[in-house]
Formats: sequence, C-alpha cells, structure tokens
Amino acid sequence: MTRVYVSIGSNIEPARYVRLAVQAMRESFGEVMLSPVYETVPVGFEGDNFYNLVAAFDTGIPVESVIDQLHAIEERYGREREGQRFVARTIDLDLLLYGELSGDINGTILPRDEIERYAFVLRPLYDLAPELEHPLSKKTIAEIWGTFPQRDENMVQVELTL
Repeated sequence: MTRVYVSIGSNIEPARYVRLAVQAMRESFGEVMLSPVYETVPVGFEGDNFYNLVAAFDTGIPVESVIDQLHAIEERYGREREGQRFVARTIDLDLLLYGELSGDINGTILPRDEIERYAFVLRPLYDLAPELEHPLSKKTIAEIWGTFPQRDENMVQVELTL
C-alpha cells in the first residue's frame, strides 16, 4: 500500500464542493484522513476566498489510476481544465505525493512543487503529517513549515463537518 496526499481547494460554493469531493474520494479510495480546513485568499487572481485542506489515504492502485480518478471527481463537479490556470473553481484536487515517487507522470509532476511554495498547501499537510519526509529535500514537513517564509499568509481555520 502507498500513502497518497491530495490537496483539495474550492472557491465556488466551497463548503458544498469540498464536502462532495471528500465524499467522492471516500467512495473511490476508502478511508480518507483530513487536515483542518483553511479559508485563504486566492493566489494569482482576484476572486472569492478558497477553502483548502489536504487529504491522505492508502492505496494499492497505480499512480496513473489515482490521477485519473481525481480528474474524474473534478469533472463530475464541474471543474474545467481548459483555459487559464488561476481562475475560480468548484473543486481542485491536486496529487501532492504518491509515496516517495518523483518525476513526471503523464503531465503530473511529483512531488508537487506547491508543497514548498504555498502556505495553503503546506500548512494543512503539516497538520496532517508533520513527520512526513519530503521525497526530494529529505526534510520533514515540520522542518519545511518551521522555516517557511510566508507562514503568516492570511489563513483562517474554519469549522466544516466532513
């Protein structure tokens, strides 16, 4: 079994779409562990605030199948992948880590560089797995978070029953 981490984000009816995505992930992958949910400002464009969190699960299916299933969940809930990268979205499911796998898997780069670039990805990952070792830097998520320059990025934890 391989431990998988997925970033979840939404800024269109975020409470609704985050709940739907988590439910669909549980149907597809079984037991899913979740970080707290954070409300954050959009990065790269003007728009409504996002809800962001990280999910983790163990799976025996190949990484390509995980990616395909995540994309299918996004499509089911109205995510459009064509056009601009930084836009409002119903749901965004980004594979962050698939065990210690690294490289380009059909256009998905693992580990996702967003882990070390954005507090809205790193903080929930830290909440969920602080002792996890980043496959490339070999630093723990706690070490990365401890020296992260944007630690004070505007993030507010929100209560959301999932």
